[in-house]
Amino acid sequence: MAITPVKTLVSQAKEQIETLLQEDAEAQIAAGAVQFVDIRDIRELKREGRIPGAMHAPRGMLEFWLDPASPYHKPEFITDKKLVLFCAGAWRSALAVKTLQDMGFENIAELDGGFNAWKKRGAVIEGQAEETKYHD
Repeated sequence: MAITPVKTLVSQAKEQIETLLQEDAEAQIAAGAVQFVDIRDIRELKREGRIPGAMHAPRGMLEFWLDPASPYHKPEFITDKKLVLFCAGAWRSALAVKTLQDMGFENIAELDGGFNAWKKRGAVIEGQAEETKYHD
């Protein structure tokens, strides 16, 4: 059985999804046009901080929380705003956006470069980084 490398899956997903550029992100937030959704693991949030106003949906629960037919559905994720998913480096978020598109979600995008690019350009982060024994 041939295994498709994850890098290939991410590349294919990125060809089919919308990406919100870092330089446009804060203006979109200020305009109230988007809702950021952080899909990183809770340990990443504690260690690195978070983008102000972003909702958290761990990658492993995302589809269940957004599906209105799921017993785990969280209605706060249903909004008229564009959902902009992000992870650390925009690989998990690309796959997540593609999966949600496959489920029928339309007003959805990923954040170019993810949290790491947000942090690197000096954008606002809330929550002091916490030292942990976990490092990526």
